[in-house]
Amino acid sequence: MIKKSIIFACLIFVSQFACSQILTPVKWDIRLVDSESAEKEILFTATIDPGWHVYDMNLPKGGPVSTSITYERRQGVELTGEQKASVAPATIYDDIFDMELRWYSEKVVFVQKIKVTDPKSFALGGEVEFMACNDETCLPPDRISFSFDKNDVKQTRMNTLVAETADTLPPGTEDADSTETAPDSTETNAVVARPYTPAGDKTATAVQDVLTAQPELWTPVIEELKAFGEENITSTGSSWWLIFLAGFAGGFIALLTPCVWPMIPMTVSFFLKRNKQRRKAVREAFVYGLSIIVIYLAMGLMITLLFGASALNDLSTNAIFNIVFFLLLVLFAISFFGAFELVLPSSWTSRMDAKADSTSGILSIFFMAFTLALVSFSCTGPIIGTLLVEAALGGSLAGPAIGMAGFALALAIPFAFFAVFPNLLQNMPKSGSWLNSVKVVLGFLELALALKFLSVADLAYGWRILDREVFLVLWIVIFALQGCYLLGKIRFRHDSELRHVSVMRLFLAIISFAFSIYMLPGLWGAPLKAISAFAPPLYTQDFNLYENTVHSVYNDYEEGMAKAKKIGKPVLIDFSGFGCVNCRKMETAVWTDPQVKRLLEEQYILITLMVDNKSKLPAPLVVVEGEKKRTLKSVGDKWSYLQRVKFGANAQPFYVILDNEGKLLAPPYAYDEDVAKYVRFLSDGLKKYQQLMR
Repeated sequence: MIKKSIIFACLIFVSQFACSQILTPVKWDIRLVDSESAEKEILFTATIDPGWHVYDMNLPKGGPVSTSITYERRQGVELTGEQKASVAPATIYDDIFDMELRWYSEKVVFVQKIKVTDPKSFALGGEVEFMACNDETCLPPDRISFSFDKNDVKQTRMNTLVAETADTLPPGTEDADSTETAPDSTETNAVVARPYTPAGDKTATAVQDVLTAQPELWTPVIEELKAFGEENITSTGSSWWLIFLAGFAGGFIALLTPCVWPMIPMTVSFFLKRNKQRRKAVREAFVYGLSIIVIYLAMGLMITLLFGASALNDLSTNAIFNIVFFLLLVLFAISFFGAFELVLPSSWTSRMDAKADSTSGILSIFFMAFTLALVSFSCTGPIIGTLLVEAALGGSLAGPAIGMAGFALALAIPFAFFAVFPNLLQNMPKSGSWLNSVKVVLGFLELALALKFLSVADLAYGWRILDREVFLVLWIVIFALQGCYLLGKIRFRHDSELRHVSVMRLFLAIISFAFSIYMLPGLWGAPLKAISAFAPPLYTQDFNLYENTVHSVYNDYEEGMAKAKKIGKPVLIDFSGFGCVNCRKMETAVWTDPQVKRLLEEQYILITLMVDNKSKLPAPLVVVEGEKKRTLKSVGDKWSYLQRVKFGANAQPFYVILDNEGKLLAPPYAYDEDVAKYVRFLSDGLKKYQQLMR
């Protein structure tokens, strides 16, 4: 599988140097599989690039565009049953659409059984409509046409000929002739489909006649886009560095837990006592640290290879899995609060200790590292589990492995470091009540994180017991209680009496209380962008005073351009889609910013063009794109065609600033929730327009 990082790098390269290249992440192969009988199969095979997916058939209304197969010409043939997919779709709850979505990744084959009733007049033609998306963008719905005719069912015609001949033969001679003439029953003849072109379609109109009365507005500006350099188009996916740093931070947090911290001086002291030669002791300590990295890295690779990256991705959004993970995190939190101790069976660690004592050399060091992994499981387990789930969200094989490498490195560094400088061990804080305080703070954090997983299940089943305001209330209480604990106002049974508050505890308490206060306005509908990835969507909130949203007045390109020319304002075209999740993210995270809202409403004419709008055009339009004819049937087809031919792009969201003649004023902008960057994008376009108008 191609690494996702390569895909993102290619997208950035395309954005910066070849905007005219259209993304085609789904390749279709349509074949008719012939047979000796009248019953045959048509195979619609979709091969999907890594990181992309196509939606299943018959999704509920209000969601993205379903995959569908329509047959516009049928002669001498009957359809037998419904189309069936070769694999089960992934079922994902999407909080933007408030519904469960089904999709396929990598490869899927839709099988349609047919029965040829008249081989001499057999003709079958139609088209496949589909929509491709990845984690960052969705492409507009596309169509692939197909057709077969009587020349593609040779075996049926041959069988018919044999049957007709047999009727005229003398009795007793049918079997011999049939044996000689009939083809091998095991032979399969797959015929590749040809494009379907409706013959004599009087409803289709030439594009020059109906598409536009102002052809200058449709003039391509692809070369101008290249000249700008495309510096505003970015693909902000899960960076390997971010995943690695997240794993490193998780390892550092685990290092401070009571399960791991006391083992640093114990294991380093063991290595130094084991060897009188300091150089050899240091070398073995480095081997020990490397063994820790190998063990945790192997763990990440093993889990990923066993389940697969896409399976981990699907699992991470599965309702039942999220309920189980919620309960596990709550269990760990209760344990961290001191109600009970979670440890692996002592026989496991005893056996590993015995292995370490009975072996020698590198093998004994490896068993020591494995013992550390077992002993520290009660503290590292929830951190590792959360890390693997989040790293797998990108659907890549490398994500969990890179995250685990960062986690293991953070654990391994102290052991090697203190082995090199053993005198520094004397200055290390000793195990004591402060480690228990770290454990309790982790308990509060795990309790808060557990609610995030419960929220996914709540949305999936539609229980509505954890709406946004309920979620925020619980988080406000949890972090306020954490602040009280840090100040010594709350004590658990394993805590020592806090005689004074250290500077570190004071600052952590301030952060906890400040975070609680920050979330308070969210109870009245404030967006709370800092926790938007954790909190339930805003539509689940019953009481909402927040109305700082932006809505486009115009959804027709030429109508909006005419209005802009009349009042003298530049135009911002928003190529969007009903099925575009990141379009909704931009609208809620960026357009709601006061400065962006002011620019959009006061300085621009905003035109939103939905490329998946299924409303029918007054009459289909036949256009020529490259050397291929296309039929535009819907409003969305028209706007998608505009985006492709004028701007050389087909991904959404996609924002372009134009003057009143349809000429480009600034580099385009894609999905990027950096508000300051978006403000610069709008301000630069406005400044250029004002210069032209002088």
